[in-house]
Amino acid sequence: MHWKLFATLSEAAGVDELDVSVEADEPTLRDAFDALVEARPALEPEVVDDEGTLYDHIRLLVDGSDPFREGDGWETAVADADELALFPPVSGG
Repeated sequence: MHWKLFATLSEAAGVDELDVSVEADEPTLRDAFDALVEARPALEPEVVDDEGTLYDHIRLLVDGSDPFREGDGWETAVADADELALFPPVSGG
């Protein structure tokens, strides 16, 4: 699975893009996310709370869509060709 990380999340991970291997036969977003934080553990406290709930201020997209609003949340099916992205809060002036 291919992940793109932005701003402070790429700083925490030390990379702005990475591929992770998911062993599940029918991978879900949770499987892909677990593989990501296993590869880059410093990301986990930046994006989820102690119960594994995504912080409200973090955006997670699958091919440009929000899986928590338009899909099945963590159970959203993902494929190797999907682009997964994590965004921290963005502000500007």
